[in-house]
Amino acid sequence: MIPEDAEIRRAVKPVICYPTETLPQLDLALYGAARQGGRKVDEVRVPPREARAFGVPAGHFFRITSVEGPQVGDLNLWNANDLSERFYSGKTRALHGTHLTVGDRMWSSFPTLRPMATIVEDTLNWYGIDGFGGSVHDVIGTRCDPYTNNLLNGGQYHHCCHSNLTRAFASETGFSIAESEPHIHDVLNVFMCTGFTRDTGQYFMKASPVRPGDYIEFFAEIDLMGALSACPGGDCSAEHSSDEAACFPLQVDVFASDPKVLEAWAEPEPNGYDRSHGA
Repeated sequence: MIPEDAEIRRAVKPVICYPTETLPQLDLALYGAARQGGRKVDEVRVPPREARAFGVPAGHFFRITSVEGPQVGDLNLWNANDLSERFYSGKTRALHGTHLTVGDRMWSSFPTLRPMATIVEDTLNWYGIDGFGGSVHDVIGTRCDPYTNNLLNGGQYHHCCHSNLTRAFASETGFSIAESEPHIHDVLNVFMCTGFTRDTGQYFMKASPVRPGDYIEFFAEIDLMGALSACPGGDCSAEHSSDEAACFPLQVDVFASDPKVLEAWAEPEPNGYDRSHGA
């Protein structure tokens, strides 16, 4: 039964949960100057429907580029020196919104809760929010995985991004598959165009606007190990977890920064909460 004051309740104005004015201020000009004097020190090509791991020292940059054709990627990040500290997509979403772009940061899990990486360039920044409510680089989708695929479609599909990232993590660390899987976490969906339907509130995807040569670039705030999966959905225009979608490689390039520019820069400290929890 609809209450008499239903419309009054619906008309209550929203309040931003986490105002971000008190977050540490970004110095994008400093990052830009450090990048200008940098040089490429590593590159990793991620094959279609596979994942690869890579390392980025603190103060370096890494760029993810679309090559050969439109392709989305699923990105995991860890503290290279402590794998228990990893990307926290939910808190990143709460602080910055459902989709990330220049000036937004990828925050780490509790108890450290600090910036892991800062987005400094994004060639898809022009896309904004389209008429369907869609936007690019989301932190709302978890990653395609074989468990949901089995639930909805049956079968044993091993090239979902969750499995791809598990294999890449195992290959990089020497851990077994069973040891590696718990380290895989919710992702930044690089280049993926997503949103929520206005009528049912369901998570949707649509063809990514990414084209060969488009890229997103990050500054590593701490020593990072990353893993990137070239999603089996290709540009996610129709389906994911599929061997039928057209898929293309992605490239990760790592750039050293100009150390003179970053002389006064310091990596962010772990969160200052004392962890007593009132006990």
